[in-house]
Amino acid sequence: MKLQRGPQRRWVKIVGIAIAATTLAACSSTGGKPAATGGGSNAGQANTPRVTIAMITHEVPGDSFWDLIRKGAQAAADKDNIELRYSADPEAPNQANLVQSAIDSKVAGIAVTLAKPDAMAPAVKAALDANIPVVAFNSGYDNWKAMGVQEYFGQDEKIAGVAAGEKLNTDGAKKILCVIQEQGQVALETRCAGVTQGFKGSTELLNVNSKDMPSVESTITAKLQQDPSIDHVVTLGAPIALAAVQSVGNAGSQAKIVTFDTNAALVDAIKNGQVQWAVDQQPFLQGYLAIDSLWLFINNKNLIGGGQATLTGPSFIDQSNIDAVAALAKAGTR
Repeated sequence: MKLQRGPQRRWVKIVGIAIAATTLAACSSTGGKPAATGGGSNAGQANTPRVTIAMITHEVPGDSFWDLIRKGAQAAADKDNIELRYSADPEAPNQANLVQSAIDSKVAGIAVTLAKPDAMAPAVKAALDANIPVVAFNSGYDNWKAMGVQEYFGQDEKIAGVAAGEKLNTDGAKKILCVIQEQGQVALETRCAGVTQGFKGSTELLNVNSKDMPSVESTITAKLQQDPSIDHVVTLGAPIALAAVQSVGNAGSQAKIVTFDTNAALVDAIKNGQVQWAVDQQPFLQGYLAIDSLWLFINNKNLIGGGQATLTGPSFIDQSNIDAVAALAKAGTR
């Protein structure tokens, strides 16, 4: 079933990327048979020289969204005969230090998120000065090009937010609560700014701490009890949406919940109407393209996107099309 698409300022197409048949084989003379990852890729493995690529994000493994990103990255690494070194830290200075460690270990390429661009800029520059190709994904849409990063894979968070706001208009919302789970995280704050721009009603922001989920639930509950006029809660991640489901019940509220991003547990919540819809930016695809693009550049000097971001979203998932992605979500690739 076809997913509903949100509006975009531009369409970026990946065209004409042909991989010669000689680069695909059941195993590599240098890398051996790839380990099974559950990533849904059975493409064999390239026989290009084995290289090491670092993926460095601002979220630690264990979050369902970032697990999808890592699965996509590993699927590409297995196909491309790449040793993937994944590391993460939510604190920007520590993430920057991880980039420097990757530089010091002389990796062949770096894929990085830019949730806090100012803090990451010196580390990115150090990588480029060391002639290490750098691509960005997921966070940093407004900053990657100015930082000298060669490619970007993700969604324009402002576009996604505006699209969500406009959909809320269609849904008949009048007053919404937009929940930000990490204050100062550029992508999250941009989402709520976009929602506010696209929505014709009243928007209120609420900051919570995603590292303390009981606190998230109680904070949203208290807000809904304080203001019964809130008719929709907008969350920016699937785990926060599921916490908000509990909050609505605790508060005896009639508010409906919509969210950005998906995971397997959210499938059932959409099916049973606890969550109305989700904005999907395809995290598996972001991780996959980030690693695959570096392999293409290292081996064939290919660049994807023509100097523009390659957009992986937004699209909307609701009860009308949830069955099309439900099995994939349960398998951990959507």
